[in-house]
Amino acid sequence: MAEKTGGAGRRAMTPRVTLVILTLGYVVNYLDRQILGILSAPIKTEFHLTNTEIGLLNGPAFALVYAALGIPIAALADRVNRRNVIVASLVMFSTMTILCGYAARFWQLLLARFGTGIGEAGTGPSITSILADLYPRERRAEAISFYSAGLNIGLLLGFYAGGRIAELYGWRNAFLAAGLPGLLIAALILFCVDEPPRGRVEQIVDRDDVPAFAEVLAWLRHRRSFLWFSLGASFSSFGGFAGIAFVPLFLHDSHHMSLHAIGLVLAVFIGGAGALGTWLSGVLADRLGRRDLRWNMYVPMFGWLLAAPFLPVFCLSPNLYVAIAAGAVPAFMGAVYVGPIFAMGQAVVPVRMRVRAAAILLFVLTVLGQGLAAPVVGWISELLRPALGADALRYALMTSLFTGAMGAVCYWRASRTLARDIAAAHALDTKSVLRPPDDARPSC
Repeated sequence: MAEKTGGAGRRAMTPRVTLVILTLGYVVNYLDRQILGILSAPIKTEFHLTNTEIGLLNGPAFALVYAALGIPIAALADRVNRRNVIVASLVMFSTMTILCGYAARFWQLLLARFGTGIGEAGTGPSITSILADLYPRERRAEAISFYSAGLNIGLLLGFYAGGRIAELYGWRNAFLAAGLPGLLIAALILFCVDEPPRGRVEQIVDRDDVPAFAEVLAWLRHRRSFLWFSLGASFSSFGGFAGIAFVPLFLHDSHHMSLHAIGLVLAVFIGGAGALGTWLSGVLADRLGRRDLRWNMYVPMFGWLLAAPFLPVFCLSPNLYVAIAAGAVPAFMGAVYVGPIFAMGQAVVPVRMRVRAAAILLFVLTVLGQGLAAPVVGWISELLRPALGADALRYALMTSLFTGAMGAVCYWRASRTLARDIAAAHALDTKSVLRPPDDARPSC
């Protein structure tokens, strides 16, 4: 795209450069958020924790605060400069990640994880909204998928570098190394990224008329596709968050791998292959979606269907090499839902609802996905441990097979009303009043 996003006071950035810079922000976001997964084994040993407590650290300690504050911060970002909200959030969660390395008690680490959740609540919705103002709908899934691949790169760095640093210098220094880059990225975004006009690519005139939160909820309540694909993304994310929290422990306990070996394997598969799968899903959804918008739902649905047969092999095979080979496919497909779903989350709402719509989508995904995945899988493994010992995690991780199937059903249901919901949002942006039209009654 030839348009620039900068202001008059400095050299403007193209949308592509802005996309790369914001993706770096997501890389450190996920690095700081999920590095705890590779560090679970030494933390568990030092603090004498159970799998349930490890699940608490990986799930609710972060997810509840992240979900609770995401919507209020998004409401602010729908009114003010979104770039500044992103920068402040980056500084907050990077600082709290550094403080995790200084925790002397379990409760101190728990509080630091709460702080990480507070900071990270402000980044994703604002970035998604900015990207929606830089890329048209027919290219938006690819752009958001490229940005979303930052989660895989963050996991790559967390698993490999975090595991390596923990082995050489201890888990505390791994937290320090994870937190510092975020402060540098915050400065880069502050000085290089400008706030684009809202509704720019659709050539919508932004009236600066910000609807109340109740109006946003009323609008979304009548968007059946939004309700269904929000639930679908939550079910899809369950397996991913459970895997991030417990696959390192599973490989350590059941296959007796070292932290360095675990970090290397997960970096290659979840970081490398996962990033490629995340990006390609957006490319595919955009290209097929130009002919039929329903492909934005079909791509994550078929992604689960392709990955499902390989998950039991990964979890249950006693042979390490067979398990790793089988795990490559679920890793590749692990986040194929992110780009298409968040792109459609921006398409089904008017311009001045976009940040809050992204935050509400993240709220549902975080509470039902990240908030429940690690505690539920950890609890199931504790129930199975008397009978199965160290192999209890093998069977506890299989729960994602069922949640993935539920997600696929939700995407199919969302596909039935997606085009109509997008048309309603576009029509509303041409009106002077931001309220649901009279014919916006829910339908199956």
